[in-house]
Formats: sequence, C-alpha cells, structure tokens
Amino acid sequence: MSKDAFALDAYAAGAASALKAAWWTASGFLARMRVRAGEPDFKPATPPPNRRRLRQAWAEAFVKDLADVRAGLYPPASGMFRDGAEALKAVGDFLDDAVEVEARRRRKGGVEARKMALSAAYPIYYRQNFHYQSGGWFTPESARRYEAQVEALFSGAAGAMRRRGLSLLARRWRGLDQRALSVVDVACGAGAFLADLKRAFPRARVAGVDLSPTYTVQAARVSGAGVAQADATRMPFADGALDAVTSVYLFHELPPKIRPRVAAEMARIVRPGGVVVLADSVQTADEPELARLLEAFPAFFHEPYYDSYQATDLVALFEGAGLKLVETDQAFLTKAWMFEKPLPTRSQNSAS
Repeated sequence: MSKDAFALDAYAAGAASALKAAWWTASGFLARMRVRAGEPDFKPATPPPNRRRLRQAWAEAFVKDLADVRAGLYPPASGMFRDGAEALKAVGDFLDDAVEVEARRRRKGGVEARKMALSAAYPIYYRQNFHYQSGGWFTPESARRYEAQVEALFSGAAGAMRRRGLSLLARRWRGLDQRALSVVDVACGAGAFLADLKRAFPRARVAGVDLSPTYTVQAARVSGAGVAQADATRMPFADGALDAVTSVYLFHELPPKIRPRVAAEMARIVRPGGVVVLADSVQTADEPELARLLEAFPAFFHEPYYDSYQATDLVALFEGAGLKLVETDQAFLTKAWMFEKPLPTRSQNSAS
C-alpha cells in the first residue's frame, strides 16, 4: 500500500470510528429511554464519576486504536453490518430485547437459562443469564445480538477497547513470518475479536474456542476462522502447541475457583517463548475516578463474579501458572496484559 493510500485508509478509519461512536451512543440512549431503568437497591459507596475523566477515557480508546491503525499494526475494524437495512434491523432487535432484559433484571431473573433443556449439560456457573441477556449463552438470537448489546453499553467503544489486546500481540509479532505463527482466542464469544485477529494476521493459523454451541457458530460466521466448542479448563490442544493465546472479557465471568484452572490451561497450551494476552475489565485501582461505574456494573447487570474479579490479583494469578508479565495497556474500561511463557533454562534442558 502506498503512503498516500495508507493515509487515506487511516482517515477513513477515523471517520468510521466517529460514525460508529455516534450510532451506538444514540442506540444506548434510546434503549435507556425505552426501558427507563432504575435500581432502587443500589447504594453506592463511591462518588459519581469524574465527567471530564469519563469523556477523556472514552475518547482515549478511539485515539489509541486509530494510532495503531496509522502505525500499520493492524487494519481498520470492519463494519458490523453489510448495509443500512441490516444495521437498522439489528438495532430494532436490540431495542425490543432491551425491554425483556429490563423486565428480567427487575425480577432478578439471572438464572432463567437453567430451565433450558440445552443448559443442563454445562457447568452450573455457566448456566446463567449474564447481563440479564435473553437466552443466556445458549440461543442463536443471543449470539447474534451480543455485539450490539456491548457496543451500545460502551457507546461504541467496545471494539476499540478490546483491541488493546490486539495491539500488544501485533507489536510482539511485528516483522515475524505469520505463516509460522498460531493463535487461539479462548472464549471467543460472538467472534468480533477473533475477526480482528484474522484480519491482523491473515497468514497465521487463527482459531477460536468457546463453550457455547450457538456462539461458536456465530463466531465462525463472523470471523471466517475455525472455531471449536470446548471448555476453557480442558482445551483440545497439545502442550506448547501455540505461539499465542488470547482471551477477552472472560475472567470477570469466571468463579474464583475456576480462574486459576483456566490460567493454567492457557499456560499449558502456549509454547515456551510464546505469549498469553488477556483483555478484561479495569479494576478500581486502574481507574479510581471511574470507580462508581465499576461498582454499578454488577448492580445493573447480572455479573455474579465481578466483585471477586475486582479483588483478584491477575498478575499473581498468571505468574502462579508459570507466566511472566511483559507489558500492559489500557483504554476506557478495559485493561490488557501480555504474559510470556519463559524459555527453559540450561539446567532444565539438561535435566530433561
């Protein structure tokens, strides 16, 4: 790509980001007006967010994302929809479902998914309506709707926040022959981040795993990558089989006793010298001026393990699995960590 063409591509990416932010901010506003959500039981212990810092942190996600596109780390994100008619239909579906979500929230219906016949085969912690979403993780409708829900929730910044993890990996892999590299996205969900990986590393071996049968189908459709249904505590890969493992927004939805098992499994399947890249919610120490938002999240959305996540030392968790922290990045309400699996020492090689 010529310098002029690349500059034009980056300019178009900035315009698309601005349009996306406006679209999803408006969608989120319409949803709130339609359901008129309230939470009488929520008694905050922290002050209201600093509005100036809130706007600054939100904008920072787009600024960092665009800077990485301009630096050639990865291409601009593709649009969620093929055309305007599809976009309007998706937003209409999201707004209609928001009424159901609010009704479920008011009646504390966080475990309605356990009544679904399909759910009985899955771990009990997984059989919940996280975010009070219709169908939990078990219906095609939930899988199709998920991306619209998170983008509306974060005023269009969800993709830009997630790509802090992509930024860390792209810097690590810059200049390497992609044909020799492999990466698996764990708990790939509806596939948006998996699609980012596929676009950023088109010659690498890119795949995803997710426990949901319907989300795996959606992720494969969205990303064009191979996606397997698997539990993150028991993944179908040999020891040291992968150059990188990624995961986005998984650990805040895991019970405390499951987190170390997943971290250990990620460490098992990545090769020595390879990396594990995690992106998840910031913790209060990362954004003290936005502590009210973090406090409110589990109150307004069904997030039964979020409070324990806030108290988890993630660096210690992954170091306990034998990994070493290399680098972090952060934007708005998401933080990314990159951990490396150390190469064997000479004494370890001799012993083997």
